Amino acid sequence: MSKCNFNQQQGVALITVMLIVALIAILATQMTASLQLQMQRTSNIASNQQAYWYAMGAEAFAKNVLRQSLTDNTDVTHLGQMWAQGETSFPVDYGEITGEITDLHSCLNLNALRIASEEANNQGSKKTPVRSAFEELIIALNIEGIGSFEAEYMADALIDWLDANTSITGSGGAEDNDYAAKEFPYLPANNYLASISELRVIEHFNVAVIEALKAHVCVIPNSNIHKINLNTIATDKPEVLVALLGISQNEVIQALSERPEQGFASVDEFFELPVFSKAKITPEKKQQFVVQSEYFKLKTMASFNNSYFALNTIMKVDNKNNIGVITRTIGRE
Repeated sequence: MSKCNFNQQQGVALITVMLIVALIAILATQMTASLQLQMQRTSNIASNQQAYWYAMGAEAFAKNVLRQSLTDNTDVTHLGQMWAQGETSFPVDYGEITGEITDLHSCLNLNALRIASEEANNQGSKKTPVRSAFEELIIALNIEGIGSFEAEYMADALIDWLDANTSITGSGGAEDNDYAAKEFPYLPANNYLASISELRVIEHFNVAVIEALKAHVCVIPNSNIHKINLNTIATDKPEVLVALLGISQNEVIQALSERPEQGFASVDEFFELPVFSKAKITPEKKQQFVVQSEYFKLKTMASFNNSYFALNTIMKVDNKNNIGVITRTIGRE
């Protein structure tokens, strides 16, 4: 073999070795990157799981707070009780838990409109108190471009979304054909709302209306209960009472300012206030109110090592102060 051929073979061997080394280096880099990704993923899962258990711990704590608050006073639910402390934060190892309990009887339950259609038919097409209150609430919020006409149309569409039949309610009603004719067709639920955000897919509702309503309405899952607690309505949110009673906002604010620290002992005590001496509050309207609540909502945000977990829990308290979870929703509303 000539010296030239030997040198050529050495050169080819060297290039082959270099290629193999480069390939091994690439594979090692990819394996290291994949391993680091898997380790980070495992760490993230562990952090998310810990944040989840922090949130579940907050739920258990909230149950105890509610139970203790309502055990101390079984007949009246009011804002002076321990559960009504507003948003509260607790530091925990490598994170924080923030929670807030609200009374779902201090807002208008949108699912209560499910029975409005049947009741209206029984009363000769007369508007029910809950439907009238819903329309008046929308008007009272002073949303630009929204008046009584638009409020009536929204009430019609919401009732059609909730009721089990396919008959159109009023001029603003919408059923299968209306939603099926859209660019991206779908069908109405013909059942209870699961969330306030569901209003986005109901005819006539827009973002401005939904955002304005959020502070004054709520959704109690699978329940058309319509009972407003006079003791838990915030003084800075009088619009619900204005809509329900048909009186001025100043009168409502005055009545709420006279509320005792421990709340009204009865509905009659509220309506015996001097501000109502000239107001004509019918017995039918008074039946909408209570001084004791059974549905509550807990909003929880838990963090751990820069991982976050949001949980919304709706709880029901029975007459023996046993507390059960009705729904849990993950994520911010």
